[in-house]
Amino acid sequence: MSGDGLLVAVDSRVHRIPAQVKLVALFVFVLAVVSTPAAAFWAFGAYAVMLVAAVVVAKLPAPVVSRRLAVETPFIVFALLLPFVATGPTVSVLGVELSESGVLGAWNVLAKGTLGVVAAILLSATTGPRDVLAGLERLRLPSTLVAILSFMVRYLSVVSDDLHRMRIARESRGYTGGRVGHLKAVAGGVGALFVRSFERGERVHLAMRSRGYTGRMPLLSVMGATREQWLQGMTMSLVAVLIAVAARVVGL
Repeated sequence: MSGDGLLVAVDSRVHRIPAQVKLVALFVFVLAVVSTPAAAFWAFGAYAVMLVAAVVVAKLPAPVVSRRLAVETPFIVFALLLPFVATGPTVSVLGVELSESGVLGAWNVLAKGTLGVVAAILLSATTGPRDVLAGLERLRLPSTLVAILSFMVRYLSVVSDDLHRMRIARESRGYTGGRVGHLKAVAGGVGALFVRSFERGERVHLAMRSRGYTGRMPLLSVMGATREQWLQGMTMSLVAVLIAVAARVVGL
C-alpha cells in the first residue's frame, strides 16, 4: 500500500494508463450502467464480469476493494427499505408481502450503485491524487477549479491532523462524548477548526502572492496519451456502451 491517498502502489497495466483516459473511461462506463434498464439482469452480470477482470488486471487486493465498498452502506439501507415502502402490486417472499416495483427498484439501486462504486474504487486505487488533477487539467477543466481541488487534496490531511489533535485535547480534559451537554464543546471545536483553516488559507494565499502567484497554477503535467493508450483504456467502457444499447434494443 502507498501513503499517497487511496493509491495502491503496484505495477499493472491499469496503473500505467494516463489519468485523463481513466477519467473519461469511468464517466462513459457509469453512464452506460445508469442508462441500462433495471430488468436487463444479464447486462449487469456482464458489467460485473468486466469490472472483476479489471480489478484482477490492476492487481488490487480483494480485502481493499471490499473495505472501500463500505462507502455505499447508506444506499444499501435505502434499497432494502424500498420493497416495504413502495406501492403497487405485491409479491410474497417467505411470507412477507413486498412491492414488486420496490423489489425492482431496490435491485436497480444496489446493482448500479455497486458497479459505480467499484469503478470509482478502481480509478482511485490505480491513480494518485496528483495524477487525477493532471488528468483533469489535460481534459481542459477550468484552471480555477483544478487549483481548488489541488489545494483541497494538499490540505485535507493538514485539517484532519488538526481535528485529531483537538480530539486528543478534549479527551485529555475529561471529554468522553455521548451526552447532549457535550454538543457545545463539539460545536466550539468545529467553529475553532473552521476559523483556523480560514486563517491558514489567508496566510497561504499571501505567501503565494509574495512569490509571484497571479491566480493561475503552473501546469501539473504536459504529457498526453497515445492512441494505443486511449484504445486500451476505453475498451471496457465502449463494450459497456454496446451492452447498454443492446439491453435497450432487445428489451431484456
